[in-house]
Amino acid sequence: MDMLLQIYNNEIPDFIRETAETPLIQRLMNVGMNCGCEYTSFPVFARCSKYSRYSHSLGTALIIWHFTNDKKQAIAGLLHDISTPVFAHAIDFLNNDFKEQTSTERYTKAFIENSSEIINLLKKYNLKTEEVSNYHIYPVADNNAPKLSADRLEYTLGTMLNFQFADLEKIKKFYNNIVIGINEAGEKELMFKNPDIAEAFSKISLKNTDVFISDDDRFTIQSIAYILSVAIKNKVIVQEDLYKTEPFVIDKIQNNKVCSKLWEQLKCYTKTVTSSKKPDNPFCFKVDTKKRYIDPYVLNKGRVSQYSGIIKEKIQELNNKTFDYYISGEKDD
Repeated sequence: MDMLLQIYNNEIPDFIRETAETPLIQRLMNVGMNCGCEYTSFPVFARCSKYSRYSHSLGTALIIWHFTNDKKQAIAGLLHDISTPVFAHAIDFLNNDFKEQTSTERYTKAFIENSSEIINLLKKYNLKTEEVSNYHIYPVADNNAPKLSADRLEYTLGTMLNFQFADLEKIKKFYNNIVIGINEAGEKELMFKNPDIAEAFSKISLKNTDVFISDDDRFTIQSIAYILSVAIKNKVIVQEDLYKTEPFVIDKIQNNKVCSKLWEQLKCYTKTVTSSKKPDNPFCFKVDTKKRYIDPYVLNKGRVSQYSGIIKEKIQELNNKTFDYYISGEKDD
């Protein structure tokens, strides 16, 4: 994923590099972007390369810096996932926040304030905690879906590459067509100059969405949430462990007889099956989810869905999709 960083910006400025070298940001090297799905044998995830929250956070910071040259916005982007727990959104599922998936964002400011390394760097670069602890206040860094922001752009491009939906040349073509403009609400937003490029980006980003809401993805994330709940109930792990690293937590799980059996069972599944009635299987869930998609703005033209019938139809299909059925895992014969 480091190849993407060179596309986002031709160098990493010292203030970003130094902050990224602090222990709390380095921890994110061992927290994945695929919420634990990368540990399974489902084909779409089995072929993925490593894509960490660290790479995503650094990439988001570089995108923001590339387009704004604003230190406080770039550092806010770098720090936005600092409190992300192991398996990321699996903890939202554990917290029954599978629709909004925001329950894991609540500790960002506390993490920053408890890091002497980060506080010292903020002082060095004349930045205040309140300027960098909530990236939501900067519309280029983050905004409400389906608009395009640096955060949403980075994980979309990163996922395209990771799932092999686009190569680096195509990603570079998308990125080089983006500028900051003013959208229909009078807000700053990352947007495309060329409508055809924007439509091509939208098509592939919806392929990402198909994976995010797939039975394999939802089943895996809910299964991990279930295993973690068992581990917490049996005192195999404690809540504080969720804010360490995935190898640390997996090691604890694998060293417990009950949890290890569940973990190995999940890792062996290669496909999912659905049913209208709940079968007698602890690994069987009815799972709703957040529907993530982007409808980018194009300069002087509006949202892609306003001129592309294909994108409009695909978004409508996505919004109409329901998940009122049970999912189980199976191994190939």
